[in-house]
Amino acid sequence: MSVFGTYSRYYNLLYQDKDYAGEAEYIRSLITRHCPQAQTVLDLGCGTGQHDHLLAQMGYDVTGIDRSEEMLNIANAQSSTPTFHQDDIRTVRLNTTFDVIISLFHVMSYQTTNADLAAAFATARAHLKPGGLFLFDCWYGPAVLTDRPSVRVKRLEDGVISVTRIAEPVMHENDNLVDVNYQVLVRDKSSGDVVELKESHQMRYLFRPELELLLAEAGLSLFESVEWLTDNKPGFTTWVVCFLVRG
Repeated sequence: MSVFGTYSRYYNLLYQDKDYAGEAEYIRSLITRHCPQAQTVLDLGCGTGQHDHLLAQMGYDVTGIDRSEEMLNIANAQSSTPTFHQDDIRTVRLNTTFDVIISLFHVMSYQTTNADLAAAFATARAHLKPGGLFLFDCWYGPAVLTDRPSVRVKRLEDGVISVTRIAEPVMHENDNLVDVNYQVLVRDKSSGDVVELKESHQMRYLFRPELELLLAEAGLSLFESVEWLTDNKPGFTTWVVCFLVRG
């Protein structure tokens, strides 16, 4: 099973405190500001589809792409309104175009090589209508190097399981990469059984000049970057930045 197959078992529980409604409203504000006539949205790396369901409720025609069958099973179980496809965002071609393309929750930071990023941006270009809006977030290099990743422990539970997750980062300073190594203990509350899972997520932190270059090579134009959810100017404390791009 892939890392994301295991991840899907407790993904929604880990991020139950994530403000999906507030984030969807923020996405809508960006769309309203920069692409007010938009009706169709493509989500590259949609995960369990939380943003997509909310955007669909707002009236958008939403399509989601993710490579994880397990995550898409969760997405499809919630509602039939968005359309979901299992595929790789670097290679998928739907033979249609969209007013807006989104890629959230650091999906672009999972594209750890220049070839991966170039392929993902080519996918966005192939599916974006002329003058359309492409927006994505990622780990922002200046902040990652200023406030470097450290060991973190997260504990949470629901009525069925309790989870303890320990994250230990390893930085690769010459490659702009961070290996986030997870040890996860999942306890079944009814039986008391404990399962230990180990995962490693490799993440790339990105800088605006390299993104401008790679986007331009894909035929896309970066026109604005803002702190995710606040619209503030990115800086040394801004771990997550939203980049706004035109086709």
